Amino acid sequence: MKKIVYLSSILFSLLLTNCSQSQTTDSKKSESKTKSSNYPDPQKISANAQFPIHFSENEWKQKLTPAQYYILREKGTERAFTGKYNHFYRKGTYYSAATLQPLFSSDTKFDSGTGWPSFYAPISPDAVKLVPDNELGELRWEVVDSKSGSHLGHVFDDGPAPTGKRYCLDSDALIFVPEGGKPPVASK
Repeated sequence: MKKIVYLSSILFSLLLTNCSQSQTTDSKKSESKTKSSNYPDPQKISANAQFPIHFSENEWKQKLTPAQYYILREKGTERAFTGKYNHFYRKGTYYSAATLQPLFSSDTKFDSGTGWPSFYAPISPDAVKLVPDNELGELRWEVVDSKSGSHLGHVFDDGPAPTGKRYCLDSDALIFVPEGGKPPVASK
C-alpha cells in the first residue's frame, strides 16, 4: 500500500511538472507574439551589406571626433561606466553621430548595470540593422545605423519586457537631443 501511495505521488508530481512546463511554454509563445507585434525586430543583414551613405575614411575623420571615429568606424568601444549617457535619463531622442538619424527614444532606455547606455527597442525597426559578429569566437549581433552601417554597439537577449532585448550602445556613437529640441545638424 505504501508503494502505491509513493508511486502515485511521484506520478502526480511528474504530471504537475509537465503541465507547468507546458503552460510556461504557451505563455512564452504568447509573450513572444506580443513582443514582436509591439516592437518588430530590426532587419538582420550580412556583414558585407551595402548602405546608402558612403564617405571615404578621410571624410569620416573630418566629420567625426576621434572618439566617435574610433567607435563608429573602427568598431571600438568605450570603457564601461565612462560614457556620458550611461546614467543619463533626460527625456529626448538619441541620434546617430554618424548620420544624424534618430535611433532610440529615452522612453526605451533602462539601467542595465553593464556600464553602457541600454535600450530595449530602437525608435523604429528600420533605424538600425543587425550584423553578425563572430569576432570573439561566438555569434553576437552588432547594431549598426541603417544609413551608413556605422557601429553603435551590440544587442543581447537579456533585456527587460516588453522586448527582452538589450541594445548595449556606446555613448560616443550617439547624440542626445532633449524633448522638444531640434535634431542635430553636425556630429562634432
